[in-house]
Amino acid sequence: MKKVVILMLAVVLAACSAPAAPTEQPVAAVVEPSATPVVIIQTVVVEATQAPTEVPPPTAVPPTAAPVVVTVVVQPTQEAAVQPTQPAGGNAPITLDDALGKGVFTNMTMSSSNLTLRCTPRDITFNITTPNIDIVDVVFYYRSVDIKRLYPKEWKAYGKMDANGNGNFTLTFSGEDVNPNWRLDNSWFEFQFVGLAKSGNVVDQSQKIEELVKYTFDCP
Repeated sequence: MKKVVILMLAVVLAACSAPAAPTEQPVAAVVEPSATPVVIIQTVVVEATQAPTEVPPPTAVPPTAAPVVVTVVVQPTQEAAVQPTQPAGGNAPITLDDALGKGVFTNMTMSSSNLTLRCTPRDITFNITTPNIDIVDVVFYYRSVDIKRLYPKEWKAYGKMDANGNGNFTLTFSGEDVNPNWRLDNSWFEFQFVGLAKSGNVVDQSQKIEELVKYTFDCP
């Protein structure tokens, strides 16, 4: 029994003499890295395998400013023929420009711009007025000219126009009235009014009215 007590005491003494277990130390917090990314610049040298493509030239940008229009007026080498005025309606008379009357004749009209030998209607009626009291008669002159104006016929007097009083004169001229030697198919029929005094002398005249009437054998 004594040995047991001694053994127990020895165990107790051994336990008291053993060093105490070290106190557990707190673990330091782990510092997380910041969110700022790390930029790595890497230079890669690539060997060219083909010639670089040619860069096209830049497309021209149209100007924003409005274009400047320059009008060049060129004087004609000769006076253009004064064109007649054709009122609305096929049967209305054609009015000739007063400039062709030179102030000697005004209110000049013709019923058509076509004169034919065999087609209907075959004639043209001319009407004119003169303010010149010295003119008592008007003689109608005409000629024919080929379209290219290479072989013009001479001017030929047809005869006097009919006087209607108050300086008004009229004449109906047919395609058959053209002298046979003056007839040219598809040609110009040109005419002129010549004012005569009571004595038969020429007082004044209109211009030669050219390239306003076509003369054909058949319908134009």
